[in-house]
Amino acid sequence: MTEQKEMTVRNTSVGADDGQSLKTSNYSITDLSDECKSFDVTELSDKPGLKTVTMSDLFDRVYQGKPPIIDGLLYRGIYLFVGAPKIGKSIFMAQLAYHVSTGTPLWNYPVRKGTVLYLALEDDYPRLQKRLYRMFGVAENENLFFSVSADSVGKGLDEQIRLFIRDHPDTSLVIIDTLQKVREAGGDNYSYASDYQIITELKALAAQHSICLLLVHHTRKQNADDKFDMISGTNGLLGAADGAFLLTKDKRTSNNATLDVSGRDQQDQRMFLVRDTDSLAWKLDKVETELWKEPPEPLLDAVSQIVHSESPHWSGTPTELCQQLGIELKPNAMTQKLNVNAARLKEEYNILYSHKRSHDGRRITLLYNG
Repeated sequence: MTEQKEMTVRNTSVGADDGQSLKTSNYSITDLSDECKSFDVTELSDKPGLKTVTMSDLFDRVYQGKPPIIDGLLYRGIYLFVGAPKIGKSIFMAQLAYHVSTGTPLWNYPVRKGTVLYLALEDDYPRLQKRLYRMFGVAENENLFFSVSADSVGKGLDEQIRLFIRDHPDTSLVIIDTLQKVREAGGDNYSYASDYQIITELKALAAQHSICLLLVHHTRKQNADDKFDMISGTNGLLGAADGAFLLTKDKRTSNNATLDVSGRDQQDQRMFLVRDTDSLAWKLDKVETELWKEPPEPLLDAVSQIVHSESPHWSGTPTELCQQLGIELKPNAMTQKLNVNAARLKEEYNILYSHKRSHDGRRITLLYNG
């Protein structure tokens, strides 16, 4: 019987994983990546109707996480960056673009280096030159690209971004400054449906290429009890987006500002910023809420003791892994815990994890990727 990817844990005996550990390996990182791909629910049935998965199905699959652009702050997907006109949004975008393109930490937030495309559609190149010189001097940066013109959504912008990513496959961040510049002409009055649709279209592009699309947008003049209700347009914009940043000032002439952050992949935060009058860059004064940290997972620590740089590979059954780790855990539960924590195992311990089922039963493979 040929090996097949394991689809579900139902009707599977926890004792059906007998077999001897493999002492040698033909696995590569590419092999493991293929094994760890998320499954499409359409695999489960060709019958018409809803495509569903059970809770067991979910725990039986490995969903490899996508690392954030900035830990605890900016993730892959589509985000809004909102503020009143001339409040310092473009300064913040230039600062953000520079830090991501160089991999330099932003304040106390670790940054993953990647190519950045900044569509500065309300600027020109002389203004950009002066601004960047004042902020960063003449530092060279071959990973940060600018354009002051672009097509609109649905009329060429998608293809322009795809072509850029094709030429720069390590692109992680695309900034569109501003959203209004890439919307079809038609005035400022948009419906919930049209607002939701434009974000959904751009969101599909971000998901396809595993990037962050950051859209600069304006606030409306009216105040609101919930600051995010100040976003210009309908709730369709925020409803479809993965998150939003809201930059506000009590006084326009002040160098102090508040940055509120809300998103699906991170906790809500409020940061108090101060703008440096010489470099224009925003500096972090304090954070109102400390970031939540995942509690320790003893299983992952135990795995890292047997898979590391000097012993980079382990393969065997869940039962054998439990025995080697000295952990009293049912093999089925062991597999599911590793499935759920596969992304964390990779991110925090540099260990790639996969599992599959063959005629010999379940097999787990762990590969150090330091």
